[in-house]
Amino acid sequence: MNKIETIIQPDELEDVKEALLKANIVGMTVTEVREFGRQKGQISLYRGAKFTAQFANMIKIEMVVSDELTDAAVAVIVQAARRGDIGDGEVFVIPVGQIVRIRRGEKNQVAHLALSSVG
Repeated sequence: MNKIETIIQPDELEDVKEALLKANIVGMTVTEVREFGRQKGQISLYRGAKFTAQFANMIKIEMVVSDELTDAAVAVIVQAARRGDIGDGEVFVIPVGQIVRIRRGEKNQVAHLALSSVG
């Protein structure tokens, strides 16, 4: 199992979510985050004056997928989120050593499968 952490532009969230659903990859946690990267801040307009924001508003998606689905999930995310611009985002793949479902105490693959189902 792997945890996929993805940082994307906020306006790409729905496209990524829909693309993952079409690929039958479900279950994610979404967080609003701020990032400072190569784009070195966004140029914004406030009351007619330009200024450079130090951090860009981004979306972080976290999900755990099986080893077999990892490459497909990453490909779907990249395709759905890519605009070809600086600041499109990143995808990180991190091995997961253990999962425990709190409600029932299920562990690892059993817990992961249970997380993707209702009940």
